[in-house]
Amino acid sequence: MAVASRFLPPDFAPSQTVVVIAGKGRYPALLVECARARGAKIKLVSFEEETDPALIAAFDPADHRPIPVGKLGQMLDALQELGAAGAVMAGQVTPRKLFTGMVPDLKLIALMASLKERNAETIFGAVSAEIEKIGVRMLDARVFLDDHLASPGCMTGWVCGIADEQLAFGTRMAREMARLDVGQSVVTAKHRHRRGSFRRHRQHAPPLRADGRQGDAAHQDREA
Repeated sequence: MAVASRFLPPDFAPSQTVVVIAGKGRYPALLVECARARGAKIKLVSFEEETDPALIAAFDPADHRPIPVGKLGQMLDALQELGAAGAVMAGQVTPRKLFTGMVPDLKLIALMASLKERNAETIFGAVSAEIEKIGVRMLDARVFLDDHLASPGCMTGWVCGIADEQLAFGTRMAREMARLDVGQSVVTAKHRHRRGSFRRHRQHAPPLRADGRQGDAAHQDREA
């Protein structure tokens, strides 16, 4: 019997087919392992020369479709062939392939032409919208990973307070990183050195998400 994840939409039945659109790294494999452990029905769309062959080998050929990077039409067809009710994008696609070195199909060319700004966020956001147009729901990236997420607060055994000015500094840096679209988190740390504006303002605060909100990651207060 399927066990629901708290990140599944309330009206999404855990027994429905979820397709993992898998790029590089450990994240797609961990997602598949956790989903299967919860009894979910999982299938795979892989990217040629990107997805780990070991992950591909873990699927029956009937439950897997390989596609080249840049073939949006093939991706949509693959999702429908696999009977996807939901889909999750997991793992990285080599960033340069999003802009050079790939041969996009006509569907992706039209999508790219419609974007005012072309970066990873806008491209994947537009691809997600195309997936939902064919009736496949894009699911939370944390789905089925409930047991692997960091808990709020200190996780190191060293409990300490964070001063308001330290939190404000980290928040400011995280928001600037988000504005520049160059990262997703910020970690700051104290430093004994008192000279130089950079060192003087390197204060310790909890890792923050790029939108400025405090993340779930653990933190500890220590001298750098």
